[in-house]
This record gives sequence, structure tokens and C-alpha cells, in this order.
Amino acid sequence: MDALKYLDPTVQFILFSVLKIAVVFGVTMTFVAYAVLVERKVSAWIQDRVGPNRTAPPIVEFIPVLGPFLTRLGIFQPMADGLKFLLKEDFTPSYVRTVYFWIAPAIAVIPAFMTLAVIPFGSTLGNPDNKMVIADLNVGILYTFGIVSLGVYGIVLAGYAANSKYPFLGGIRSSAQMISYEIAMGMSVVSIFMLVGDLNLSKVVEYQAHGGWLVLKQPVAFVVFLVAAFAETNRLPFDLPESESELVGGYHTEYSSMKFALFFLGEYANMIASSAMMVTLFFGGWSLPFLGEPANGLLGGVLHIGIFVAKMAAFMVLFIWVRWMFPRFRYDQLMDLGWRRFIPLALANILVTALVVAFTNR
Repeated sequence: MDALKYLDPTVQFILFSVLKIAVVFGVTMTFVAYAVLVERKVSAWIQDRVGPNRTAPPIVEFIPVLGPFLTRLGIFQPMADGLKFLLKEDFTPSYVRTVYFWIAPAIAVIPAFMTLAVIPFGSTLGNPDNKMVIADLNVGILYTFGIVSLGVYGIVLAGYAANSKYPFLGGIRSSAQMISYEIAMGMSVVSIFMLVGDLNLSKVVEYQAHGGWLVLKQPVAFVVFLVAAFAETNRLPFDLPESESELVGGYHTEYSSMKFALFFLGEYANMIASSAMMVTLFFGGWSLPFLGEPANGLLGGVLHIGIFVAKMAAFMVLFIWVRWMFPRFRYDQLMDLGWRRFIPLALANILVTALVVAFTNR
């Protein structure tokens, strides 16, 4: 950080932004890899199994105690999975619509990473100008929902491009599901910004750092947002677009190798983005109000980042736990819950919040 201060301010800004992008991308990819491992371990624990416990490079067996311990934990399993996706044959069936078939996985994964650009994962690092957010937009939440709405196109394109009935049904299901729950999710956060008075996500965190977590003031909004997040990420109990028992694999049935891995990556990256949004909007972001403000400077900034990552990891575990504990909804139940329950509930919450704000002048 000290070396940067001798450079031109514009160059400093560009270099620090590139550094933040690289770190966020690297951490997200690591989170994705090990979230899969955690999911396999948690599901094994719930089902009274062992889970991944053997995969390891040959050199590990020569490390006493620590080597076997890490192997039993499955630490090396994500590396083997990633290598497998890279080395498998990238097969494109002859009957697919080739151009759309190739671009669909990229469209599915890019929005999740773009969403992470506006989420403040810490306060500052070293000095007040080093904000721990890639793009501190004044309309951060509007940008977020605009980008999230693009994710459905990748899945719909995948279903259309496969030129097969099961992927097509999965794509149609996903488009209806994601569009329906985007409405409820968007309406749930309106009450948040009525209280905060700002669309900037950093301001939302600062408000909570001094005024308490918004989950305590807006529990209804949090419940609606949480359930909508499960639907938006196509996770059980709302994984109707994939639904292996009905649609084989849904929209990604015809995909293999790295194109399939991109859909896999997109799902977990969306889980990370949703978890980060819930931490930012409802659980104080990088703050811990009951412990007071950590020390300023480099140490305090690192501590803030650690707090944010720990909260985000807790939500990732929640996503994983729910998948293995609840059965899949029927499609009519899914749509009924979204349109006839959550949208009216979110609208009522906006009305109540508006009345409270009007009469308390807050």
C-alpha cells in the first residue's frame, strides 16, 4: 500500500481496483470449489456416510500425520474435480443449435461475478480511500437487480439450444420461476431503503453499524428475500428447472466437460452473491455492533473482511443444509408461494414500513 502512494492518483486507483478484482475473483473461485466439498461432507453427515476421504496427490502420503488427516478431510477433492472437468471430452451433439449452445454457459456464470462488484466486503484498508468494494455505486441495489435479471437468459438459451424436450422444459420452468421470484425479492428490499434513505450498499452497512442490524427491524423482508434467494439460485426445495427425477438434469442435460462446469460454477457463484447480499442488507455487512468498532487501519480492515466472509460462509452452509433436509416443492406450489403469498406479503411490508417512517420521521 505504501508503494502506491508515490504513483499518480489515477494509476493508484486503477492498480488498486485491478488488485481487488483479482482477489475477489480468486476468493470466489476458491469458495466455489470448497463449497462443493462442504456440500458433499454435509450431505454425507446427514445421511450417515463418510463423504470424500481418499483423493490426494501421491506426494501427500509421504507427509506423516498431516497428510492422512488432510486426505480424510477431502481437502484435495476439489482439485481432482476441477482437473476432471478440464480433461473430459467437450462433446457437442450434432442436433443442438451450436452458437447458442456455446454461449449459454458463459451467460449463466457472468452475472454472478458482476453482482459481486458492488458488494462492500469490508470497510477500508490502510487509509480511508482504499474502500473494500470494487465499484461503490450510488445505485448499487438497482445495478444488482439489473444484473441478476440477466442470469435467466443463460438458462433459457441452454434449454432452447439443446433442441431436446427435457432441457427445453427446464429452461421454461426456470424462466417462469426466476422472473416470478425476482419481483418478490425486489419488493422485499424496498423497505430497507426506505429506512436507510440511500441505494448505496456501503451506506446500508454503515447504517447498520450504528443503528443495529436490519434483520431485527425488517424480519418479514428478510424471510421473503431468503426464500426468493433459494428460488433464484435454483436450489432445493426449488430446483424445479433441474429436477433429476423428472427432467433428467433439466437445462444442462446435454452439456459436458467445462460447459457443464460453468453451469455448476454459476450456481455456486450465485449462492455466494445471494449470501453476500443478505449479509450486506440484513446482517450488518462487515460490522459487529455488539463488539463495537474494531481498530482502524490495516488490522481493523482485515478484521472487517474476516467478519464479512464468516457471515457469508454461514449463509452458504444454510443453503447446503436446506438442500439435504427439505423435499422438492411441486411446481404449482412454487408459483403459488411466489405470486399469492410472498408478493402480497412484501407489498404489505412496504406499506407498514412507509407508515412507520412517515409517523416517526425516520
